[in-house]
Amino acid sequence: MPQTLQKYKKTFVGSRAFYAMVLAVVVPIIVQNAISNFVNLLDNIMVGKVGTDQMAGVSIANQLLFVANLCIFGGMSGAGIFAAQYHGASDVDGVRYCFRYKIWLSIALTAISIILFSIWGGKLIALYLNEENADQRIADTLGFGLSYLRIMLLGIGPFALSQAYASTLRETGNTALPMRAGIIAVFVNLVFNYLLIYDHFGHAGLGVNGAAIATVLSRYVELGIVLIATHRQPKRYRFIEGAYRSLKLPASLAKRITVKGMPLLLNEALWSLGVAMLSQCYSLRGLDVVAAMNISSTVSNLFNVVFISMGNATAIIIGQTLGSGEADQARDYAWKLIAFSLASCVVTGALLAIAAPFIPRIYNTEPAIRQLATRFLWVGAGCMPLFSFCNSCYFIIRSGGKTMITFLFDCVFSWVVSIPLALLLIYKTALPVVTVFLMVQLADIIKCVLGYIMVKRGIWIHNMAEERA
Repeated sequence: MPQTLQKYKKTFVGSRAFYAMVLAVVVPIIVQNAISNFVNLLDNIMVGKVGTDQMAGVSIANQLLFVANLCIFGGMSGAGIFAAQYHGASDVDGVRYCFRYKIWLSIALTAISIILFSIWGGKLIALYLNEENADQRIADTLGFGLSYLRIMLLGIGPFALSQAYASTLRETGNTALPMRAGIIAVFVNLVFNYLLIYDHFGHAGLGVNGAAIATVLSRYVELGIVLIATHRQPKRYRFIEGAYRSLKLPASLAKRITVKGMPLLLNEALWSLGVAMLSQCYSLRGLDVVAAMNISSTVSNLFNVVFISMGNATAIIIGQTLGSGEADQARDYAWKLIAFSLASCVVTGALLAIAAPFIPRIYNTEPAIRQLATRFLWVGAGCMPLFSFCNSCYFIIRSGGKTMITFLFDCVFSWVVSIPLALLLIYKTALPVVTVFLMVQLADIIKCVLGYIMVKRGIWIHNMAEERA
């Protein structure tokens, strides 16, 4: 028995130096994400105090923007896999080429997003509005959501460009600058939310439009900080030196990034569409469910920053280790990072479960919606360790460039298992919507098993930096 415990300790528990390295990477990401999601929570509460229909409209619009944001994130991730490995191999030119690829991609995805939402935004929002004998409420919610969406389109460009800079900085081990920029941006958002949403100084508040303007302003501030600080220190952030002398990059590398990155972009696009589809399924049970899901998802996101940030840190650490040619160490790190993320989320999930009955009371909405939101939060808290394990496996597999596998693991699973299960339970049963939500979340147990098998077999161990050399 002692030998078994010693074996597990060796596999899953790291040294002080290991945890110091992990915390140096992950803490700035957690701080930035936590503050961002906390301000999003305050933003959500501020809009909610204007009215439930306003909150629902903004929630639906943000669900659509979530798809665009994840497409940008997924597109950047393809180049990011290479950038992390090139940095591990001390290949500055390789990192610079990856950054240029991200700039081109940010321009393309911004244009596509603006065109799609400008043409079909109203029709997409209408898909979530299902309530009998509530024509006026539906019309009001649609109007609020569409007005918010149109203003938010102005913020997609700066968001995409700031992601190109911030992601490259993180992949080269510079997590502090994106963190500082993100913190300043969210406080700008918070201040202008307060000034623009409500009545002040004899001027009428702008409601949901004020919330959108505040968010757009904060994105320009974040981009400005990251851009100026990076270009002022080219010796420190070496990839930026000469980055704009030409936006050309080797055709062979562009092809490799596209081949590896396209499954990630498609994965994030289809996965986020899957999340939107699941929300639309739940919305068939009424507008109260939309409002309750909005509250629970906003609150859950604040607590989920731990395992989400651990996933980002895992991709950076494993990617750099693989790029430096240390395959055995990468395998060792993988299990320790999974265990650390899992243990962290057991604690975080318990805290969310304790807070769940109290946070919805802050919202200016009906008691039934608050109770429903609390139940959704309890489900999220209980399932958080599952999400953590799946997320860690996803980023470990992705760090070695196995993007087609992650596409099958993440996106295809959502469309083949989660969404059909939700549709079946919503349409063919009279189960309460919270029970349906729980059963859909528990389906991730299948992903946990598959992720464990793939990580254990080591199919993800692949040094792409060595190929360029």
